[in-house]
Amino acid sequence: MRGIEEPLSAAGGRKPSGDSLTDESMSALAAESGVPLANESRNILAAESGKPLAAESRNKLAARSGEALAAGSRCKSAGKKRELQSAAGRPRGQVLFLKVPASSANLGPGFDSLGVALNLYMEVHAEISDSWKVVPLSDSLAGFPVDEKNFICQIASQTAELYKQTMPSLHISVKSDIPLARGLGSSAAAIVAGVELANEFCGLGLTRYEKLVIASRFEGHPDNAGACLFGGVVVGSQIGDEVDLTVLDQIQFDLILAVPNQELLTEMSRDVLPAVMDYQRSVQASAIANQLLAALMTKNWALAGKMMAADLFHQPYRKNLVPFFEELQEKAIQSGAFGVALSGAGPSILCLAEPGKGEGVAGKLRKHLTGMEILSLQIDRDGCRSSVI
Repeated sequence: MRGIEEPLSAAGGRKPSGDSLTDESMSALAAESGVPLANESRNILAAESGKPLAAESRNKLAARSGEALAAGSRCKSAGKKRELQSAAGRPRGQVLFLKVPASSANLGPGFDSLGVALNLYMEVHAEISDSWKVVPLSDSLAGFPVDEKNFICQIASQTAELYKQTMPSLHISVKSDIPLARGLGSSAAAIVAGVELANEFCGLGLTRYEKLVIASRFEGHPDNAGACLFGGVVVGSQIGDEVDLTVLDQIQFDLILAVPNQELLTEMSRDVLPAVMDYQRSVQASAIANQLLAALMTKNWALAGKMMAADLFHQPYRKNLVPFFEELQEKAIQSGAFGVALSGAGPSILCLAEPGKGEGVAGKLRKHLTGMEILSLQIDRDGCRSSVI
């Protein structure tokens, strides 16, 4: 079990400037791209996480710290910034390779706090170029902007802006086997990729914790971003401007993923949740989430499945948006899974099985179910990784 407790002041990296994401600077960024940032939530990648660039998220980022960067690392002009990038970031001609895993959140009652990295990936190749260009290498990515308006590029530019840097133009190719708008963290993967690009090409020297703080604020919560960055099963929390993450290395299980043909945007799935919850119901829901973690850590599979089914936070409200949920839940348990839950906001459904039993469960489900893809997966333990090729 690894607790990620590394506050920015002690992490050895630099703090973002407090005024770097004011509404004025955000508006300037939007004007440069020609697309208002709030409207980026209409993009499927952004919509997967709700509205990561809405005013509330921007304000949280802007409120991070008023401490300015040291004079030696601050740029006084755009030209000076580019010189700094050449010296500190990746030089022209080097190709950066990123591999970012998908993620599933909640696992039933672990709402906005429990996540797991999956061995489905977004792969990015990037190098400095005279102008922004994004080349999609997967059919699912066709139709998205191919210049600086692309979601990944916007995240990279805004991350650089946090540190008073100007992001250099990049030539980027993107391949992804993460289904979009299916509750599998495609927007978190894009956000993590954008943060990594800014870190590498602007020479920011960010720790993984600092990357987590930035990505979590764009995303709105740390479960998907934490799983993307660190891999494994993670528990994340965000209290004010402090983010904490624990990686539970000892938890082992097989994953079976049922991916339907239809999409379900997180924005729509969030709309069905109640604005408030009764106090006693909240206490019970919290107890169920705690018991789920205890059951997974002690390999009490039956109890873990019981707690996944007993969620009170989100599944009772979202199941109506996924009409096949109860049928699939029944078939999965009959096929040997110990627990079933909506993956993130849905509509994909995640089934958990004891180690070594996942492929058998997946095979049985493929015989019983039609109209969806059944994937036998494993937990990704490495998280986001980068290399120069």
